[in-house]
Amino acid sequence: MSLYARRVTLPAITPLVLQKRVIKVFNEDGSSQALEVPNDITARDVCQLFILKNHCVNDNTWTLIEHLSHIGVERIVEDHESVIQLQSTWGVDTESRLYFRKNYAKYEFFKNPTFFPEHMVSSCSETNGSLSHSQLIQNFLNSSTCPEIHGYLHAREQGKKMWKKCYFVLRRSGLYFSTKGTSKEPRHLQFVAEFSESNVYTLLSGRKMYGAPTNFGFCIKLHKSAGTRDLKLFCADDEQSRTCWVTVIRLFKYGIQLYQNYKIPQQRRGSLTSLNSSPMRSISENSLVAMDFSGHKGRVIENPTEALTVAAEEGLAWRRRSCHRLNAYGSPTTSQSTTPCQAIHRMQLWFHHRITRDEAQKLIGQQGLVDGMFLLRDSRSNLKSFVLSLCHCQKIRHFQIVPALTSFPKCGTRNGHNTPAWS
Repeated sequence: MSLYARRVTLPAITPLVLQKRVIKVFNEDGSSQALEVPNDITARDVCQLFILKNHCVNDNTWTLIEHLSHIGVERIVEDHESVIQLQSTWGVDTESRLYFRKNYAKYEFFKNPTFFPEHMVSSCSETNGSLSHSQLIQNFLNSSTCPEIHGYLHAREQGKKMWKKCYFVLRRSGLYFSTKGTSKEPRHLQFVAEFSESNVYTLLSGRKMYGAPTNFGFCIKLHKSAGTRDLKLFCADDEQSRTCWVTVIRLFKYGIQLYQNYKIPQQRRGSLTSLNSSPMRSISENSLVAMDFSGHKGRVIENPTEALTVAAEEGLAWRRRSCHRLNAYGSPTTSQSTTPCQAIHRMQLWFHHRITRDEAQKLIGQQGLVDGMFLLRDSRSNLKSFVLSLCHCQKIRHFQIVPALTSFPKCGTRNGHNTPAWS
């Protein structure tokens, strides 16, 4: 009996890390872009790509946000996280999105010495507040000297709709609540959650969806959990407290990695701009090449570094040209309708035209309620004036601004006083 052997040629297999995926990212205005990206792309890479494409100022505050509307939560996607791996945890029928927007509270702890109130941090109270900011950072990043965070939180009992205010203690090993007042004795501490297999999210509609007692809710959600059943829901009394709790959970989960994310310059990685790797492009741009038309004849720019430099220069030129174009709301050009002094504010990123008070508060709240955060908008009650919406001491305040050329009535009608009659 004779045996025959057949040679089989296997098709070439592309390594997993080199495969491309398509992701969809939304902007604050609801528009979206589909991007073809490498399989190992991180959140930082996506942000850098959008910063270049949208001509944004790279100030280390641009953030990728995971938005889960079906359960009303969202969170900061850390710069080192894999975007493709994150999307693999989403359920098929869930309404999940990625947003590209600013969040000034992302690394506020590393910049603000007064970020944590002294009464919340055990190491601060033990040293009578003499601990410097750099020492506090080192204590948080060093597992052997990691301080405790403690304070009162409202928590919803598992499987029930009731909320109860308890004293919580946050340690490297997890979150605990005390069954006896503010006691930290081991026999009085009951384990609630740990963070190796979960993430911390802020609640978007805590009062409406979960009956939260305040607007400052957050939750701990398991990676593979798609519904609300396994959520551990909490609620702080104010925005500063919630920001502190959410930040320290991120610190305990990622440790030194979070600090490295803050320190790494926000620039494209060399692998994304080297000659050996193709740049990330949107699906509609795959047939385009960089061109230089400064000479008598056009030429293709083959050097990626030169292409990025030209793109940055074009971005600056685009901003200068935009001052003479139609503004975002279809108004005539400044030279045709108003003087430059009257119209220059309309081209600024902080001017938001005719949005409502509620929309202004939502926009500022999405940035983390950092003191000094502001925007300018048209007044809806007085067509000749503006409103400055400003965050101060964790609260959003609104101030009306009246141009000096606006004429006032000689006698106001408010409370019988001689003041302008604002509505």
